[in-house]
Amino acid sequence: MTETTPASASVRLDVWLWAARFFRTRSLAKQAVETGKIEIDGQRAKPSRAVRVGDALAIARGEERFEIDVLELSEQRGPAAAAQKLYVESEASKLRREAASAARRAERAGYQAPQSRPDKRARRLIRALGDIDAL
Repeated sequence: MTETTPASASVRLDVWLWAARFFRTRSLAKQAVETGKIEIDGQRAKPSRAVRVGDALAIARGEERFEIDVLELSEQRGPAAAAQKLYVESEASKLRREAASAARRAERAGYQAPQSRPDKRARRLIRALGDIDAL
């Protein structure tokens, strides 16, 4: 179970991101904040920045971008169902992520894996692609 804190309190940004299960470890959350992938109310933040109920966060994780509002605070990581109660994602953000996911799925639809392993000639050609002078 997650231990929620009173509404007047605050939690470190990197701890909250970890507790809300946006990142697997606190150090990954800290690294994301330091590299500018997290914004609070449109401003870049530090890992030690205090998160309060009502803050608007923009989180860039890989190819996904979340725009969320903080509903609850927690310093402990719990089950995914409890983590989802810590925030609410905007409808526009959900629609953008679903559209981007559908576009990536459509791009992959044209790819077909080879039927077998490459033979000796094909392996040489593949190796030569890395070295332009070899051709």
